[in-house]
Amino acid sequence: MKANNGYLTLTIATIVAAICISAASAASKESSSSTPQQVFDGMRQSFQAQKAKGVHARYQWELSGPNGGQWWIDVNDGNYKMGKGKIDNPSVTFVTSDKDWVALSNGTLGGKWAYFTGRLKIRGSQSVARKLDEIFP
Repeated sequence: MKANNGYLTLTIATIVAAICISAASAASKESSSSTPQQVFDGMRQSFQAQKAKGVHARYQWELSGPNGGQWWIDVNDGNYKMGKGKIDNPSVTFVTSDKDWVALSNGTLGGKWAYFTGRLKIRGSQSVARKLDEIFP
């Protein structure tokens, strides 16, 4: 049983690292004073339609803090929509603070550290979470 828990922990850590690398690429050059909206705007420019072919995924972010809120991305077979608010039936939900999301995105906060210290929570499909890095590198 312990071996399985170790594998699950390693798998989750890998997913978190991939997600944070993706967000960091999308928001590279973003300063620590950036807002979550600026991070999501940066992600728009990194979308890879060819990598999203055949992908049907709904991502939700729930960010606390003064610049927090809810954002979503709906990927549907090579296309995507993005917006503020809540999306029905998300495949994956990321829960963190506004400042931690920006720090994860610009690389000043490590994804594994954020996950293991409870600063980042991931709910939903691990395989769909991994796809985010390919679609928004």
